[in-house]
Amino acid sequence: MRSRSDGSGAASADTPVAELVQRATEQITRLVRDELTLARAEMTAKGKRAGVGAGLLGGGAMLGFFAGGTAVATIVLALAAIMPDAVAALIVTVVLTIAAALAAQRGKKQVSKAMPATPTATRDSVRADTEAVRDAASRRKP
Repeated sequence: MRSRSDGSGAASADTPVAELVQRATEQITRLVRDELTLARAEMTAKGKRAGVGAGLLGGGAMLGFFAGGTAVATIVLALAAIMPDAVAALIVTVVLTIAAALAAQRGKKQVSKAMPATPTATRDSVRADTEAVRDAASRRKP
């Protein structure tokens, strides 16, 4: 492939059409490859965020289950005999319930940030690339 001596790769008025087509093909190929790489990176990041969110939601559900079990134990202890043991069980129940609510809330935020699971940055980049090609083509027309 011939290129200008200044190394810019810019086409001049006397550049053969075959060379222009070859350059355009190479640039489009590079552009598509770069956009696919960007999409892959974006989807990987969103997948990781969704995984963290799902783990936190699962942890919150598990802590909620333990809170329910502790609440039942608290009621049993409170009904059996009103003693300091029942107060201790009630404190554990409250702490587990708060922890479950916080973990579930954080997990929900993580899942929400990962949605929608479309590569929005890549989509926007492709639109910008398309617009740039259109602009360049319209300027090139005689």
